[in-house]
Amino acid sequence: MSFYDVYLKYKGFDFNDFLSSVTDSQIMKILSKEKLNALDFLALLSDKAKEYLEPMAIKARQLTLKNFGRAILLYTPLYLSNYCVNQCAYCGFNCKNKIARKKLSLDEVRKEAQAIASTGLKHILILTGESRKHTPVSYIKDCVKVLRDYFSSISIEVYPLDTAEYAELIEAGVDGLTLYQETYDQEVYMEVHIKGPKRDYRYRLDAPERACIASMRSVNIGALLGLNDWHKDAFFTGLHASYLQDKYPDVEISVSLPRLRPHFGNFAPKFTVSDKDLVQIMLAIRLFLPRAGITISTRERPQLRDNLIGLGVTRLSAGSSTQVGGHAIEDKGDGQFDIADTRSVVQIRDMLYSKGFQPVFKDWQAI
Repeated sequence: MSFYDVYLKYKGFDFNDFLSSVTDSQIMKILSKEKLNALDFLALLSDKAKEYLEPMAIKARQLTLKNFGRAILLYTPLYLSNYCVNQCAYCGFNCKNKIARKKLSLDEVRKEAQAIASTGLKHILILTGESRKHTPVSYIKDCVKVLRDYFSSISIEVYPLDTAEYAELIEAGVDGLTLYQETYDQEVYMEVHIKGPKRDYRYRLDAPERACIASMRSVNIGALLGLNDWHKDAFFTGLHASYLQDKYPDVEISVSLPRLRPHFGNFAPKFTVSDKDLVQIMLAIRLFLPRAGITISTRERPQLRDNLIGLGVTRLSAGSSTQVGGHAIEDKGDGQFDIADTRSVVQIRDMLYSKGFQPVFKDWQAI
């Protein structure tokens, strides 16, 4: 069995009928429960639940403080390359886009690492465009070898890999995986992934589980909000995280809530995800998955990110750049998308202190 079987169970479900039939008494009963089932979670994504955001926030805050305390992990992305072989309608790295392509040399990786490490960060997320040709696993391993001199935790956000390849990278020093399904709707997925190996829906969907099987320490999943009806993608994201959490209790499972951002290209999202929608999704996920980490990245505005502290978020990116070489290299490649929160690591640290929270620069060290 894989998560695809869970997806098929709900593929023909009448989401509109269910969401429009949710009642006040139903929401109040759900808010009194200790443990929610899948349909409870879906009900919290309904328009009716929007009238209960305040009690949802109070309970989400209680669960977050109980399970995570007043600690927020900080990390930053490091783009190694923007070469890509896929033609994805919504992505600045689309192989058809005429952007400045670049791949860091190992010397440039070291310069970037030194610049990031000087901010005090010990957790890093390395990213590439999806091209095995330009950034094979051997190249990623070589980069990890350099980065281990500076960081105690190295996560990857690259093309999906086989179980043996994940194991190979874990052996090299990788301990975390981030991989977005983009959208869980298989038909919409095929529409927005026009050409390239990324069109293989099942291979991508099962990749987080392959990482768990390979003994990855932490796995972070999500949907790119705006590609499809957010109620459905948020629901399947929560179910996917729950599936992984139940089946692989030794793996730290977390969820990201990225919204589409302006990028090179003319793709316009069909579905709007408002700030209020995003807050509702985060609160519903916290109530459904009290122990799951939740990441809100620099895709979001400073004021919004600040207001979410304590309500569910457990990880923040800081000092971000989506450009290849964006931290220390003069000859930069074009970025994947525009970020909304351009504050430095120091500014994010001070913001957390002002709210009575502890910024965590390091919480993992492989021995």
